[in-house]
Amino acid sequence: MIRVLDVVKEYHVKGGSRRVLDGITFDVSPGERLGVLGRNGAGKSTLVRLLGGVESPTSGVIERGMSLSWPLALHGGFHGSLSGVDNVKFVARIYDRPVADVLTYVEEFSELGRYLREPVKTYSSGMRARLAFGLSLAIDFDCYLIDEVIFVGDPSFHAKCRRELFERRADRAMLLVTHDANILRSYCTGALVLHRGRSKLFLDIDVALEVYAAL
Repeated sequence: MIRVLDVVKEYHVKGGSRRVLDGITFDVSPGERLGVLGRNGAGKSTLVRLLGGVESPTSGVIERGMSLSWPLALHGGFHGSLSGVDNVKFVARIYDRPVADVLTYVEEFSELGRYLREPVKTYSSGMRARLAFGLSLAIDFDCYLIDEVIFVGDPSFHAKCRRELFERRADRAMLLVTHDANILRSYCTGALVLHRGRSKLFLDIDVALEVYAAL
């Protein structure tokens, strides 16, 4: 289980501090798929970064009883001077996964071809996203963190992303930030609505969408 207990996140700004999250509490159980809704600036991406360990909370506790992915499509952690292959090998070793298996999966999934052997700093944003998405799925996690733009490329690649994430990993927990009502209704078991730093959990997706629309 992932447990978030009274989490606060503040950022230093000119003249003081800005509190983005103010006492957030919720759980994510194995196999649970929780959507996250909120207007721009509500703290959705901040919450995902905290869960993924990219940032630390100002106060409160995050208990990680399951293995958590980094935010899917996050590509800021790549070393630009290294090739895609070298970045994949590095991450596979960090997570103690078979390098050859991870590399084979990323090569097939990303469809980057020869570019996988070029420096990542030469990639377009779409190519980086393909690499990051493929690498995220190549490492087996109990819970996946998915922030906003999760499908890149053409419609056939979109379909592959959905199949890999939602069908082949149907037993995994997920925390999914999206404004797409169809995705929420199709794949989520509940929704967390963020507003003015606070959160409210709904088990009925339609009710959550109504509350979100009224914000």
